[in-house]
Amino acid sequence: MTTDNVERLRHQLLGERQPLPRAVQFHIAGVTLELRSNNENLLAKIAHYMAHLTAPSTAASPASDANDQLVNITITAIEAPAPELDLAFKDWKREPGKQSRKDSYLALTPNTRLLRKVRTGMVFLQSPTEALVVGPCLKNDNQVINFINNQYMNYLQQQGWLICHAAGVVLDAHQNQAIALAGLSGGGKSTLMLTLMEGERTRFVSNDRLFIKVEGNGAQAAGVPKLPRVNPGTLLNNLRLVSLLPTARQQALTNLPKQALWELEEKYDVPITACYGEGRIQHNAPLKALFILNWHHAADAETTITQVDLNQRRELLPAVMKSPGPFYQDSEGHFLDGDIRPKPEKYLAALKGVACYEITGRADFAKAADAITSLVGA
Repeated sequence: MTTDNVERLRHQLLGERQPLPRAVQFHIAGVTLELRSNNENLLAKIAHYMAHLTAPSTAASPASDANDQLVNITITAIEAPAPELDLAFKDWKREPGKQSRKDSYLALTPNTRLLRKVRTGMVFLQSPTEALVVGPCLKNDNQVINFINNQYMNYLQQQGWLICHAAGVVLDAHQNQAIALAGLSGGGKSTLMLTLMEGERTRFVSNDRLFIKVEGNGAQAAGVPKLPRVNPGTLLNNLRLVSLLPTARQQALTNLPKQALWELEEKYDVPITACYGEGRIQHNAPLKALFILNWHHAADAETTITQVDLNQRRELLPAVMKSPGPFYQDSEGHFLDGDIRPKPEKYLAALKGVACYEITGRADFAKAADAITSLVGA
């Protein structure tokens, strides 16, 4: 597709819709993310979600020196009906264990990609100079938030950070050291992370995407501005969070068998500041330890935490490593054409000097949280 054709497609997506003069800005570790939209309600909704990032930040990004120029990334979200496009989109192959169709994509030029969410019809136009989403954004604001995060994640990866399928917390803000909780989808990372958040000095870093990189004397961890998004079983069994479920839904879920509740996919956002208080979010810290969840909620064996050498236990690495995905664009503007297998050697090098543990047996979140705190909290 030529540049002129891309421009015609852009006009087709926008129609007469144009962003409002007002924009909202979010500041995270030296990076400014600016959101523009034609819809005031959408701007207000995303601003509320990312309220902890609206104050200007003078801190250097986790990927740059304090003297580096600060980075500005603009995202435009246009509220509109789902675009009807007669184009030959290609399905993005999902990771093992993921069966349903989620993303499709089309290369417009070598550095411009059109992406579409299969279930919602939301369409994304992305290049090194543009990040545009068009569709029912208010109804699917979580996908707008993900798109904003994708731009920040691209920046981190372009600076050499590795993406991990992991949650992250700082156990003790006074010590300022992060731990990572890795595992396959549905393994309980978010539930364990929220259990650890009961500690008064614990700080939330990231829910499902944690970035790692060796800088200075050791590994560093960086999170993304995405709140925990959990299934109802996590909320139902947490006195602090159960009120996030409507009363009628609580009653219906209480009667579900444990196995059915564990497998239920029905996502809810956990507003960290509202639930845990001000100052409970931190975006980067030195990485002290990694815990890999290799347990099961129906196992007979007791919950056990064992220190491991990942060089000798490479079969555990797939629970940590994460492919960048269809929105990833490198510093030269190139996209991935299909999923790639992350390179274990890069992760082993980044985790050198980080204490690594395997959690096996029964998925007992309270017991695991106590054991983790005893191991690395002091």
